[in-house]
Amino acid sequence: MLLTPDNLQALWLTVRVAALTTLILLLLGTPLAWWLARSQAWVAKPVGALVALPLVLPPSVLGFYLLVALGPNGPVGQWMLALGLPTLPFTFTGLVVASVFYSLPFMVQPILNSMQALGERPLEAAATLRASPLDSFLHVVLPLCRPGLVTGCIMSFAHTVGEFGVVLMVGGNIPGVTRVVSVQIFDHVEALEYADAHRLAAVMLVFAFSVLLALQFVNARQARAIRS
Repeated sequence: MLLTPDNLQALWLTVRVAALTTLILLLLGTPLAWWLARSQAWVAKPVGALVALPLVLPPSVLGFYLLVALGPNGPVGQWMLALGLPTLPFTFTGLVVASVFYSLPFMVQPILNSMQALGERPLEAAATLRASPLDSFLHVVLPLCRPGLVTGCIMSFAHTVGEFGVVLMVGGNIPGVTRVVSVQIFDHVEALEYADAHRLAAVMLVFAFSVLLALQFVNARQARAIRS
């Protein structure tokens, strides 16, 4: 058998985490990118820096602070305990929350670039047709920024699939609950199971190449649309 049941389980869990994370980021990151693109307030700069922080911060550092914040002694953990809810570390939900924080810039940045390149003319044309701000956003901004949205979704999904440090810190290594592909490969290597590690790593290599190839097609299509 090419992949063991444990490997298949880790793959399926990884896909679930990445898909849910990408959906959440699309819903949260799109309005956030629009606000960052349009806001003139001074607070937009610090918020933009916070959004981009995972790009330069070591994953273990981000994972550690998320673990502290979400744990029973952290502010979020204490708030959840006060509501009678379980804490998030070492759970599937905690894994998704950590992934959202870690992959946030990979969703926001491509959308932000598309929105900044949009200019004022489409919005002015929509305003002359008496379109409300919401109508302009839904029917003008989003369609014109579709390449950025597609790129953001692809990058967020791929980046979430490849996480290691953050997911290990916050999710741990619980089979069927938080053991994703990157952690599974690490386990195989630690156990000197190089054949299993190689097969799973090969799957990830093919996936990474496919993602980059898809981005090449998206960028090429966008370039042709601009030229036309």
